Amino acid sequence: MSISRVSRAALLTTLVTAGVLSLSACGGDGDKAGGGGNSHFVTGGGGISTVAEADRQDAPKLDGATLDGKPLDVADYKGKVVVVNVWGSWCGPCRLEAKHFAKVSKETASQGVQFIGINTRDAEKGPAVNFEKDNSITYPSFFDPIGKLILRFPKGTLNPQAIPSTVVIDRDGKIAARTLVALDDVKLHKMIDPLIAEK
Repeated sequence: MSISRVSRAALLTTLVTAGVLSLSACGGDGDKAGGGGNSHFVTGGGGISTVAEADRQDAPKLDGATLDGKPLDVADYKGKVVVVNVWGSWCGPCRLEAKHFAKVSKETASQGVQFIGINTRDAEKGPAVNFEKDNSITYPSFFDPIGKLILRFPKGTLNPQAIPSTVVIDRDGKIAARTLVALDDVKLHKMIDPLIAEK
């Protein structure tokens, strides 16, 4: 086999692999990850998966630096409902949902809800910082360009598997709900209001 054929074959393999990865990289029409086995979670209408309070697993340790370089640790918000949104400035569905997240984060702040972003796959902070300014996002976001924080979620739980993804952690620090699609304010309330009501 000639070198040019080997090079072409390697290039084709690389392009196919990149294409498959990019399909899962930004949004979709539904939450395709089912419960299966003993996962104890149920996906309802609108692609929101939930776990009964008795069956929830601990959220992983999520800590690091924010887009503005400040330290952030989700454990500091135990006792609050924490909404973790995985996003990228380059992601179309992320741009669509951002204004809804900004709105609902302000509406629910007095109800013991803390929003936190995980900005990923932005190689530089500049586009991500501008994204937050353009969408009036005032809550902090981790800068996680290669997705290390996302990988901390245990497999078989309601782990983020796409961009955007949203995971909600209950007041006890356990994973309670997830969606793998962009949300508007109505669906976001549907996801977090039952957790606000839990005592």
